[in-house]
Amino acid sequence: MTGATQVKPGLLKVIKSVLAAFLGVQSNANRERDFTHGSPGMFIAVGLGMTVLLVLAVWLVVKLVLPAAP
Repeated sequence: MTGATQVKPGLLKVIKSVLAAFLGVQSNANRERDFTHGSPGMFIAVGLGMTVLLVLAVWLVVKLVLPAAP
């Protein structure tokens, strides 16, 4: 596998890679691909976006559960 045959990972692959990193199950091959061919800015942006979504999801769950508490 040479560098000339590798292409930059698309948005879907970046999202899958960041999600795998969030869960701690990313393979070494994908990590190597990301570090050699990926754009750091895209990974940072997707990671920040997923972090915001996680915080909003937790906030929503808390808002839904608290009114039901006695």
